[in-house]
Amino acid sequence: MTIRRRRECNACGKRFTTYEVVEKLPLMVIKHDGRREVFKRDKILNGIIRSCDKRDISMERILNLVNEIERDIRNTMDREISSQDIGRLVMEHLKDFDDVAYIRFASVYRKFADISSFLEELQNMQQRKQRAQQESYKDTEKADKPDK
Repeated sequence: MTIRRRRECNACGKRFTTYEVVEKLPLMVIKHDGRREVFKRDKILNGIIRSCDKRDISMERILNLVNEIERDIRNTMDREISSQDIGRLVMEHLKDFDDVAYIRFASVYRKFADISSFLEELQNMQQRKQRAQQESYKDTEKADKPDK
């Protein structure tokens, strides 16, 4: 991002233009094997696009999700983040975004060894949904009761 400013010399009164650039320190990703590389938003975008393949999800929604994830990563104020932390953050966002995309991403991220670990994750998802529905039902009941 560049900021253009018109200025005036205090000595001679001549006007001139300056351009200021916001200095960004690169965000580094610590890979599983210890290597470090510069954070690339496109890697998250591509992973989510693959997870959402053949789903009725607009590119705009996907881009908004990636923006949220990147904002959360950058808001940590750390200059380094592990790829595992990024994966966990993506999964947290996908939980509420789309169930199928979440499972697809989780199957790659968690490297499900067998069908039982896959089924366990599905059961966890189902339990979370049931709890959320129960909470929603309780909130609706409270809202429907008149105050005495």
